[in-house]
Parts: sequence; C-alpha cells; structure tokens
Amino acid sequence: MTVKTFLGFALSFAVIVSCTKEGLEQGKTGNIDRELPSLVSPETPEGFDTSIFDLLNLDYPGLGKVKSAFESGNNGLAAAELLDYYRNRTNVVNPFIDLVAPAFTASEKNIADQALETRFYVRNFYESNDPVSGAQIYYSFADKDLGINWEYVPDGVTSQEFRYQKHRHQWMEPQAKLYRATRDERYFENWQTVYQSWLNFYQFPGENPGFPPPGGAENDVDYQWKGLQVAERVLSQINILSYYMCSDNLTPAWLSTVLTMFAHQVELIRNTYYPDSNIRVTQLQAVATAGILMPEFKNAGTWASEACNLLKQELDNQFFDDGVLVELDPSYHIAAIADFINISTLADYNNCQNLIGNDFLTKLHKAMTFVADITYPDYSIDNWNDTRASSYSKSVLVKNFNLYSQTFPEDQYFKWMATSGKQGAHPESLTAQYPEGGYFMMRNGWTTSSTMIVVKNNENPLSAWHCQADNGTFSFWHKGRNFLPDAGVYSYNTDANRRDYAATANHNTVTLGTSSYVSGAQEVELLKSGTVDGNEILVTRHLLKDGIQHRRAFVFVDRKYLVVIDDVYGGAQNTVTVNMHLATTDEAPTSISEGQAVTNFADGNNLFVKTFAEYDNGIATTSVNSNVSNKLDYVSGQRAGYRLSNVKDADKTARFVTVLYPFGNTVPEITAEFTDNSETGNGAYHSEGSSVKVTIDGTPHYISYSL
Repeated sequence: MTVKTFLGFALSFAVIVSCTKEGLEQGKTGNIDRELPSLVSPETPEGFDTSIFDLLNLDYPGLGKVKSAFESGNNGLAAAELLDYYRNRTNVVNPFIDLVAPAFTASEKNIADQALETRFYVRNFYESNDPVSGAQIYYSFADKDLGINWEYVPDGVTSQEFRYQKHRHQWMEPQAKLYRATRDERYFENWQTVYQSWLNFYQFPGENPGFPPPGGAENDVDYQWKGLQVAERVLSQINILSYYMCSDNLTPAWLSTVLTMFAHQVELIRNTYYPDSNIRVTQLQAVATAGILMPEFKNAGTWASEACNLLKQELDNQFFDDGVLVELDPSYHIAAIADFINISTLADYNNCQNLIGNDFLTKLHKAMTFVADITYPDYSIDNWNDTRASSYSKSVLVKNFNLYSQTFPEDQYFKWMATSGKQGAHPESLTAQYPEGGYFMMRNGWTTSSTMIVVKNNENPLSAWHCQADNGTFSFWHKGRNFLPDAGVYSYNTDANRRDYAATANHNTVTLGTSSYVSGAQEVELLKSGTVDGNEILVTRHLLKDGIQHRRAFVFVDRKYLVVIDDVYGGAQNTVTVNMHLATTDEAPTSISEGQAVTNFADGNNLFVKTFAEYDNGIATTSVNSNVSNKLDYVSGQRAGYRLSNVKDADKTARFVTVLYPFGNTVPEITAEFTDNSETGNGAYHSEGSSVKVTIDGTPHYISYSL
C-alpha cells in the first residue's frame, strides 16, 4: 500500500535546502551580520561539542570531508563541513514540511510572535483572548531574575498537563516555519536563546537514568525527560532544524549542540519505552523517524529497524479486533492512527517500506471506520472518557478523514466524510457496533437533521487510565444539538476535579446511590442487538457490585425517539439511581421537575426526558446541576438534570423506563409503565426480557424485547 500519492508534489523536495546567497537575501530582518563559518579554520569553534563526531557515522555517504577534517585534527573545518553537509543534503525526504513554499496560519504566526515576548504556547492552555482580534494570549514565562521561569505554573491551572506540555516546546516549530517563510532572524535567535536556557536549567539525566516504571506520583519528578515530552521534542526538532538550516546565525557550534542532544534524547527514549499505551506508540514513532530522517548517526539503522519492528507489534497490541484503541478514548485513538500513518508515509517516501511491510496499515481500516462512526453529523465528537472535544473541530476531523481516504482511496465512506458528503457514499446500515471497545451507534440518517445516539459500555480489560467508569452512559444528538453532552475530563490530575467530572453519577447511567463504579476492568456483556418490529434494539449487561447486575435496553422506536429500560437485580438491598444530565444555557434553561427534564431552546429543537419507576419503594428525586469541560482546566458549558432513586430489596428487581422524545415548542404528555408483571407482581426479574407501554399524547405504544 502506498500513501505517497496524496501528499503533494512540492513536498517531494521538502529537504532540498536552498542556501544560496540569493535565497538568503530575500526577506531578511533581524541580526543577519554574522558571516558563515570559514571552511579553513583549524580552531575548534567556541562552544563546539566534539562528541558529535563520536555519535555520527563518518563513513556515511556525503560525510567524507567531515571525516577527513576530523581525522586530521582540524575540528573547526570538520564542524564547518558538517554544517555544509546538512545545508546541502538531498538524500532524505521529510514529507511533513514544505521548504519550497512554506505557508503558515494566523494562529502559527500568533504563536511564533508571542514566543518572542516569552509567552509560550502550551497546548490547550492560554491566559486570555485579545479583545480586538480574539487571538489567544499565552502565559508569560518571563522572570526578571531568571530570564525564563521554566517552573512557572499559572494561578488557577491545576492540571498536571500544563507542566508536561510546556516541555514539549510546541511554539518552537511554528517559529521555525515562520523563519523559513519570512527569513526573520529574530525567530532563530529566540529559538537558540530559549532552547539553550531550557538545556541549562534541566540537566540531562543520561541516556539510561533508571527512572521508575511509568505511572504514579514518582513521575512528577524529572517529567521533562519522560514520556511524550521527549518524543514530541525529537519529532519537532527534525523539522525545526530543516527550517533553520539556511540561517546565517546557525553556527557549527549550535548545530553540534542540537544534534548531540537530539541523539541523546533518542537513546533516552529507547531506554525508557512505556510498556504499553498510546505514549509508547509516539515514542516508537519518534525513534523510527529519527532513524529514517537522520541516517548519519551511528545508531540510525538500529533506531529505524527496532522502532518499526516494535510498531508492527503495537498495531496488534494497541487495537482490539473491532478496531477500537485499547485506551478506549477517541482522542488517543485518533492520535494513534496518525502516528502509524506518519511512519508508513515516511517509510514510503524514503524507499524503506521494507522496514514495516506493505500491509502495515491494513488493520487501521477498522480503527478509521470507528472515528467516522462516532462522529456526529455536524462533525463533532463527544467527551467520551478523556476526550477533549474542543480539540476536534470540523476542520481537524475532516483533515483526518482526508488522510483516511487517501490511505484507503477505495473506501467510499471515508471519501464521503472527507468531502462532507459531496463524494463517496455513507454506509447503508444505520447502526454500528464495537462490542470489544464497548461503543454502539444508532441513527436515523446522515444529515444534520438526523438523530444519532451513541452508547458507551467499556469493559476496559486492561484498566486503561483514560477510560472513565461510566458504563451504560449515552448521548442523544438531534438536529445539530447534543442534548446529553458528556461531562468531560477537566483535569488529568488525580484530584477532586477529575473525580467530579469522571464520577459515574455525572453520566447518564444507573448507579448504586451516587457511588462510582470501581475503576478499572468492568464485567460487561452484549446480550442483544438488531432490528425488531422496525425498532433498533441494543441490550447490555453490566455487573455493578457484589452480584448486583444492571441490564439496560435501548429501543430506538421508529427511529424517532428513545426508550431506555433498566432492570437492576441480584445481590443485597441497595438504592438504585437513574442519572440524567441535559444541556442547558442561561438563555434557555432546562426545566427540571421530579424525574423529568424539558429543554427550552427557542429554535424549536428540544428534548423531553422522563424516568418512571415500576413501583414505589422509597422513590426520591433530586435536581442536579453540573458543568461540561471540552478542554483541560476550562468549563465549556452547563447541564441541568435529575436523579431518580428507588430501593431495590434483596429479592426484588428495581425497574425503570426512561423516555427521550424530541419535540418542537409544544411539550408532549408522556407516561410509561411495565406490562409484564401482571402475574408475578412488581419487582420480578424477567430473564427473557422486558415489556413496556409508552403513551404519547394519548396514543399508546407497546415496546418489548426478548433475549
């Protein structure tokens, strides 16, 4: 399989660096007075780290002049020849950058320019918005005594992600791209100053520092040298160097500093591979990329072959057979797919597909289909598990669907998603199932006027940390509005904020009292799915605790409205609670009464939700208000909801019917009751299924399922 055809003709020249005098003279600003290094100087340049020659394979084609000068003891000449080699090499292709006609966005320019003022872009975090342009204003790391305070954490930012992300240096590549496009030497000078400051502040711990296994509080020490921090720096530094290679201010000494630390960081990754998880995939991507694009290093062959072999194993380890990432989190799922595609693309462009094989991407087809299936018709996704929905705008998702379509050009579904329905075709089926991953989708169409329901029931056999314990929760998306938005994550800290947003009772599912399910592996079973009498039906079972089972049936009646039937049985006496949370705003507050919620949006797109208990054994209802977080450390919206509880005796079944009915401006009258206990009495357990009657504005509807 090839992906070479879709990246564009210009990118095939991406690493041919034009360092001619004419090219360098165009568009220069800043300090450009420094002369290029002399090629005859016998002195070792000031600050030059000669250990770079121990890391390089001086017999690599093109490094003959470097080797000759080094072996003759002329370190100055060897250093200059090394810089000259990198400025003129054409033997590798980096398909992810464009050095011929680099284009940058307004956001990238904003990031690059603010970094000149020591305001560094840290993904998902910013101080405020510019009152005129609306552009994000990033936090300032400036310090009158230190110059740059690398330990700075803004007041009110509680997520440990800020401390991690800042060490990924996410502003440096936008600066480098701006430099290549404008030849403004201020960007280079700022990069050199800032990166050197960081290197001075954080002493390199060595290539094999003996860190403890990942996870737990012990990783809050030296996190700048762990996990994604190092991997993302390695990946970006390859691009950064290419952008800056023609700068007059790039000296042999600085090149040696960057290259030496680059090689040490690659070895550090190799000695600290995560045993599993999405982090391991990115670590392997970084090592493989280093091996392919920096073949001059002695260990480059080992880097490439080792990482690619391990990546082939990770394709089996990282995804269930149904295509869902074992992390069970759509955001990490999307990122993992991109990592694997990038390696395949890189290998393809550099004629080393033998490192991964021709069928490397085959398994990703199911994984890509999952992304399409979980995307709402307006090109949004929900906050399932630790997904930060704001990171997945329509443009981001379409970019990914384009990548999927280009990888599998024969797939009409990917083409349809990539072109917003202008080309290709959507599937004929209106349902999708991922039983191992625990995601199920039902819909009545493929347009923004349709209804789409997503059910989440993650078994989580590997106790993935990013998987929240909220089995049975679900969404109801209708005509462009997500009426039951997931609470989100808010924080990656193991603190009260994370516990609050991730709490089971903060989801649309059943709990014992308001207690959360035990985190980690859950016992889950898919009992039934399919179409019965024109209704889509999905039935799952989940062990709550100590023998108490929760059987939940979703019936998409006439593909118009949803009926949820809950049977909680087995084990000792306990209080059983149905939790429901609906979107609300100050302008259109959702009305909450006893076991009922009604939205009040003025556009005539509303939802009625009501829960009915089979019998009263101490029924209690409470109104609840909660927040939605679509990005870390931010409240993105509000929800209004209710909890309806009833006591389940040891020998009884607690049974509930919840009806979710879309309407315009007139609130419907709806009642519901069970119809299968006339002989056995209320509270009986029916192993064969359940039957209910739902009456809507006086018209009865009889709904049942059998197992």
